[in-house]
Amino acid sequence: MIFRVPDMSCGHCKTAIETALRQAGGRASVDLGAKTVAVEGLEAAQAKAAIRDAGYQVAEDG
Repeated sequence: MIFRVPDMSCGHCKTAIETALRQAGGRASVDLGAKTVAVEGLEAAQAKAAIRDAGYQVAEDG
């Protein structure tokens, strides 16, 4: 599943989100240009919670 994370903008953001999702038990592929995160291995609610816990907002349409 793919989530839009409009407030990520740099390598630190990418690493923080990938780490949070990995610690939650999933895998992530971040596209900074598109401001999207593709997640595997987690339910949508778990993935959104991990991204939010890392300090980023998940767009409501994502």
